[in-house]
Amino acid sequence: MKLIKNRRDFIKVAGMLAGSAFMVPTLAGCQQTANKKTTTGGKSMVLRFKPYELQLKHVFTVAAGSRTTTPVMLTEIEYDGIIGYGEASMPPYLGESHESVRKFLSKVDLSRFKDPFLMEDILNYVDQIASGNYAAKASVDIALHDLVGKLMGQPWYRIWGLNPAETPDTSFTIGIDKPEVVKEKTREAAPYNILKVKLGGGNDQEMIQSVRSVTDKPICVDVNQGWKDRREALDLIHWLKEEGVVFVEQPMPKTAIDDLAWLAAESPLPIVADEALQTVDDVRKAYGLYNGINIKLMKCGGMRAAHQMALTAKSLGMKVMFGCMTETSCAVTAAAQLSPMAHWADLDGNLLISNDVFNGLKVVDGRIVLPDRPGIGVVES
Repeated sequence: MKLIKNRRDFIKVAGMLAGSAFMVPTLAGCQQTANKKTTTGGKSMVLRFKPYELQLKHVFTVAAGSRTTTPVMLTEIEYDGIIGYGEASMPPYLGESHESVRKFLSKVDLSRFKDPFLMEDILNYVDQIASGNYAAKASVDIALHDLVGKLMGQPWYRIWGLNPAETPDTSFTIGIDKPEVVKEKTREAAPYNILKVKLGGGNDQEMIQSVRSVTDKPICVDVNQGWKDRREALDLIHWLKEEGVVFVEQPMPKTAIDDLAWLAAESPLPIVADEALQTVDDVRKAYGLYNGINIKLMKCGGMRAAHQMALTAKSLGMKVMFGCMTETSCAVTAAAQLSPMAHWADLDGNLLISNDVFNGLKVVDGRIVLPDRPGIGVVES
């Protein structure tokens, strides 16, 4: 699927309708723009966006529920004939939707900026349009980073001075399911060196035992706030350590501050924050409650914020993990640009879907391999 099927016709219509947002119906939904095209002959940035629905290969079940699809918004920023790609992914717990993202992006007017290299000014402007809307903001941030990287002719890992040879393995996620399904998913995950197993559904030991009946590879677990009693949680963590688990992600509700602080102090395994952590301001709040943080572009607003969060966490001696939602290769590869900074990575969202529209990072022998292309390194498939 191409994001823009007929760019010449689209730009022609955009020029005719300059000065107002508009909608062009398509089979997949609509193609929209939030920008005015200037008539002064100067260069300007144009934002375009289109809704899309990701189809998961398997039913995806976590402690909070199950789903088979994830809505996303695909974005483009064009400047002087160069296009940067972005994406907003909206799993249910984020509270965003096609409509909320469309509403936010319709307010974004990038034509006021004549220089895309003024990234701080542009992204500060986007941040101030409305509170929240982090996935929507991430879609602009990613597209802008892709555009600027392409204008510079460099990938972002190189712009940030990161070594692509230091990327970590990515875990492969196995959702909560019946033993036979878990075993089959584990067999399918044979190319990966570490598995991420979802817990918190009331069958935790059965989940781990099902995986262990197939493989002895390292496991990390994500409880998605599913455990409620800290002593039971600690007992289970001790058992998990004996089963080859390397860390535990968000074991208890993010509001259980005292319990989480106690658990982090007593646990034989690192405790990693996920739902409890969203923005840069949350990193210092997580210090002392968690041993590490899971940074996701859709939660924090994009690559700029993710970079700041990683630097802050590392300065505090906390471990860093980069994760993702169910996403195309666009957003996953954008996050992977930061992965040389990480102790762990869970960048498999594109591997869980059947209708990716981009090519980007690869996983070779279980390890993330970054594309040697400018920007975030993705191309339309």
